[in-house]
Amino acid sequence: MSAPLEPPLQRGPLRGLLQALRDTPALGWSFLYFFCLLSGYYVLRPVREAMASSSDLQEVFPPALIAWFGSQGVPLQDFVLQFLFTCVFLIMLVLQPVYGWLVSRQPRRVFMPVVYGFFIVTLLGFHLMFDSNVPGRGMAFFFWVTVFNLFAVAVFWSFMADVFSNAQARAYYGYIGAAGTLGAFLGPVITGALVQRVGIANLMLVSAGFLSICLLCIWRLRHWAILREREQQLVSGEQPMGGSVLDGLKLIVREPLLRWLALLVVFGVGVGTLLYNQQVSIVRVAYPDPEARTAFYSHLDLAVNTLTLLVQLTLTRWLLSRHGVAPALLIPALAIIVGFSVLAASPLPLLVAVVQVVTRASEFSLFKPARETLYTRVDRQWRYKAGAAIDTVVYRGADLGFTWVHKGLSLLGSNIVFAGGIVVASLMTLAAFGVLRQEKKLPRDR
Repeated sequence: MSAPLEPPLQRGPLRGLLQALRDTPALGWSFLYFFCLLSGYYVLRPVREAMASSSDLQEVFPPALIAWFGSQGVPLQDFVLQFLFTCVFLIMLVLQPVYGWLVSRQPRRVFMPVVYGFFIVTLLGFHLMFDSNVPGRGMAFFFWVTVFNLFAVAVFWSFMADVFSNAQARAYYGYIGAAGTLGAFLGPVITGALVQRVGIANLMLVSAGFLSICLLCIWRLRHWAILREREQQLVSGEQPMGGSVLDGLKLIVREPLLRWLALLVVFGVGVGTLLYNQQVSIVRVAYPDPEARTAFYSHLDLAVNTLTLLVQLTLTRWLLSRHGVAPALLIPALAIIVGFSVLAASPLPLLVAVVQVVTRASEFSLFKPARETLYTRVDRQWRYKAGAAIDTVVYRGADLGFTWVHKGLSLLGSNIVFAGGIVVASLMTLAAFGVLRQEKKLPRDR
């Protein structure tokens, strides 16, 4: 049975959720999908953070690379994040056309299992690398997790826009986000409980298990995506989209809404990168042991996810349903400006952690669901091609640029880093207003 086009919005959060699950079976499978996806990712995220903040170069980089930098007289230890993010951006430039070819030439039933199947197979390879303590495993894993997070989550939200209408998205995306947050709770708990008992290598197998369940959810949800496309006479996702592998980037250049969304992501990534890189500098000194760093980041993730879940269950659905995307885009931007203003005045380590929690939680609970509801009102080319390009190439390009900006600002002290963050957060707010102006021109529902 398909869901009603206009879900009831008058009920409380719990009653509304139970009614939505009864009315819309696809919602339950979407919950399981996002829950398992983020569980699998958050099992791995603390490992990535531990690798990025490691003081042992042999753990992170291949010996040949360390020797090459040494022969050039460049202290690689001082440029770990800059090197990693530069390489990630280059990898994204290579992978984006590959992804563009896949979604252009293959139907949904093929390219979605291929994407997730690839990630599962490579996780098995990382299990062997960590089990054998292969030098340079940290760098390879950092690259992989960063690419996985962007592509797997981008594909998820694009698929949700195939399954749900705009009215359903505004009513349900907060709930779906909450399911993901519960998975994000479970991941760090698993990592914190197991990493010092079974080792990092076996966490790869745990994550691969979660991703296997995602494949089952994709198979089940195809039915409702096909049904919605037939009912609303939309272009079927069961047929290849066609077009060029670079259509996503071309759409961003051509369409005003996509340009503003790209700028919104650029400046949103900017504030996150400045904060993240400053935190890495603190953690590298405080936690020299990789297991201890992994445990610290798992605790930080738990704090982020606790706040995210509270907002998703109490505020996200109400804001999107009653007031549209405007408050959900502007509240995080204003919160970030306040947070960076506090840090510019007093950059204490504890305050850095607190602002990190608030920044990430507002992104996951408000900012991301608001952006994704817009894609339910546009063509599939926009969400699978342009949306994916924004969430991968544009995202990592911004990450790279602001990693180097942080390197320059950090030479002048933490206060200057956070003062720069205030400027970036202000630009993010302006971009949000640009998105809202263009959003008014979109059709009300699709």
